[in-house]
Amino acid sequence: MPTDTFTLEVVTPARQVVRETVTEAQIPVRGGYIGVMPGHTPLLAEMGIGELTYRIGNREFSCAAIGGFVEVLADRVIVLADAAERAEEIDAARAQTAHDRALKLFANPNDPNVDWNLAQESLERAQVRLQVAAKAGASASMAESPSSARASK
Repeated sequence: MPTDTFTLEVVTPARQVVRETVTEAQIPVRGGYIGVMPGHTPLLAEMGIGELTYRIGNREFSCAAIGGFVEVLADRVIVLADAAERAEEIDAARAQTAHDRALKLFANPNDPNVDWNLAQESLERAQVRLQVAAKAGASASMAESPSSARASK
């Protein structure tokens, strides 16, 4: 029987970040994003660094997702992320400090002591955290996400 929703689970080694029944999701994978809707063709992909968004009805929620794997099944999506934070959990000041620190590394491109791949990854992580945190700030007047509302009860 066809359905218009699927279960989205986002988990890290430390905790479950999201478990919701959603109508669609945009997930960062290596090289871009995939859009997932109910009944999607099964696939397994390596995660990238980016903003994972999902819809519950007409409301959109976000989290920063970093590394790991995603498994897409017809009625369920499991994101096994190295790290993930819902928008309302991100410490924007800390993310800004990490962003500034990463940018300073690029000020001296001839420094032989800098691991440039690690510096680029640090910058990308900080940028996505700031992007997702900004969305939370813009929607702070909106109601809590379903996950955080259940956790606070």
